[in-house]
Amino acid sequence: MITVDAVHDAIFAGDLFLEYLPTVRLADGQCAGCEALVRWRCGDEIIPPMDFIPLIENTPVSGLLTYWVIDTMGQEMGDWMRRCDDIHVAVNVPPEVLGRGGVEYAGYKANLLSVRNRVVLEITERGAPDRLGLEELKEIAGRDVMIAMDDVAVDENNLLVLSRVPVDVIKVDRDFVASIGTDRATRSMERLEALIAIGRHLVVAEGVEHAAQAKRLNEIGVQFAQGWLFSKPLRAEAMMDWHARHAAGHAFY
Repeated sequence: MITVDAVHDAIFAGDLFLEYLPTVRLADGQCAGCEALVRWRCGDEIIPPMDFIPLIENTPVSGLLTYWVIDTMGQEMGDWMRRCDDIHVAVNVPPEVLGRGGVEYAGYKANLLSVRNRVVLEITERGAPDRLGLEELKEIAGRDVMIAMDDVAVDENNLLVLSRVPVDVIKVDRDFVASIGTDRATRSMERLEALIAIGRHLVVAEGVEHAAQAKRLNEIGVQFAQGWLFSKPLRAEAMMDWHARHAAGHAFY
């Protein structure tokens, strides 16, 4: 049974591990980095994050898991980030842990401060940070750490959220990407084009599975994408090998 206590125990039992989803530059297929994704090995079963992450939101285990992810990512990818100055690595940070000092300390303990300008902190669009969280985001932004808003639905309501939070990157949700080519995508596509034209944010499209989606996103100015068209999530060594094979670009469409 998946419970908050079970997730807590799994962290200390060594049952969690990270995979990394490549991020690709749409213009030329070059690998621009990756996103760290947590997995839970429970016996012979691999439990995906959406089966346990929502359960621990707004509990102390949420912060504990976040710090574990930052520490593990630093151990696995820190040397690679120091060798390759053209890649970024993103980690998910729930809004409730911001403003408490733990994220910065975890980055320090993970020896990531020297590459902090290539660490991307992704906060979910489902909830905005509180006052302390917003203050930390502003401080982090002043130290060259990139902030991304994750799972952004392309609608007018999100413009207010984006105006309040100092974000560098917008990650467009997979529902929008899946709708490309349908009538319901037209209005959202226009909004996204207008947002890109302002030039304040980098845009990453999530869940790209077909070459036609990648081609259309590139046409409207979306700079980066993730999805199974490019690669499934990979363990650390495989991710570094994937980057080496795609560092000079690759034709995906």
